[in-house]
Amino acid sequence: MRDFPGRFPATRLRRTRRTAWSRDLVREHGLRPGDLIWPVFVTTGETDEPIDSMPGVVRYALPSLVEAAGRAADLGIPLIALFPYTSPDRRTPRGEEALNPDNLVCRAIRRLKREVPGIGVMADVALDPYTSHGQDGILDE
Repeated sequence: MRDFPGRFPATRLRRTRRTAWSRDLVREHGLRPGDLIWPVFVTTGETDEPIDSMPGVVRYALPSLVEAAGRAADLGIPLIALFPYTSPDRRTPRGEEALNPDNLVCRAIRRLKREVPGIGVMADVALDPYTSHGQDGILDE
C-alpha cells in the first residue's frame, strides 16, 4: 500500500469495537431516555399550577404527579427530581417545615414509591423552599 497523505493510520485498530460492551464503553456520544433525570415541580392541592416564568412547565399536584411519573417510567426515564413549592404560611426563618415528616416532598416520595415503584426519586435537601427569606441555609447574625 502506498503512503498517501491524509490516509493515516494505514491500519485501523478495531479491538475496542469487537464486543457490545466495549463499543458502549468507548462510544463518542449517545443520549437515551435512560440517561435522563426529569426535574418535576410539586405543589399541594388537587390541580396543577402553571409556572409563569417557565412557559409550558407546571407544578404538579400529587394526583397528576403520579400519572406523570408513570408516563416517564413508561418512556424509559429512570429518575425524577422533586422541587417543592412550600406555601408562604409554612415558611419560617429557620425552615422548620423541612423537618416535618409529612411535608410535601415526604408525601410525594411515599406516594410515588407506592404507586410507581420502578421510578427513582431524587429530592433536593436545600432549605430555600422552606425559609421565609428564600436563602439556602439559616441566616445568623
